[in-house]
Amino acid sequence: MIVYTVHEPPNPPADRIDRAEKLEFVRDGFQPLAAAIPPLWMAMNQLWMVLLLYLLVSMGASLVLGMLGVAPTLIALINLAANVIIGFEADRLRRWTLTRRGWSEIGTVTGKNLAECERRFFDGWLIQQPMLRPAGNRTGGFGTWSEQPHEMPEVPAGDGAEAPARSLWQRLLRR
Repeated sequence: MIVYTVHEPPNPPADRIDRAEKLEFVRDGFQPLAAAIPPLWMAMNQLWMVLLLYLLVSMGASLVLGMLGVAPTLIALINLAANVIIGFEADRLRRWTLTRRGWSEIGTVTGKNLAECERRFFDGWLIQQPMLRPAGNRTGGFGTWSEQPHEMPEVPAGDGAEAPARSLWQRLLRR
């Protein structure tokens, strides 16, 4: 089973669909790319402070160890060990960055893959969230909003080529 934590940005939108689009699922466990090429993984996940700290510590440690006369092979092994540790701690680094940016953890979910975890999470989360829609005719872009449920537009039957692309959670909302 795979475990994901679900994070929500600060000041989420009121509508549950808009709110669901902003949620971030962070996988718990070893991240092979983070262990193999930490700077690339950090840049791909926009962990800029973590990347800066990684570069400063790894270059500083390599420089100090080199000045102390440590063999280059041993320095490479130390760097490799540090990278493996980063692979194991990658999920915590992402969560730390999200928390630092004001995000809050709103849940944990398990499943066989990300799609199943999203489905399980939204099955329980969506029923607790109000669905907002415009009340009556709005003029000039202003009007009132009410907490009334509304239907998702139907997707045409067939191979789906003519249907607009939808994310997984939008397809799940149609149920």
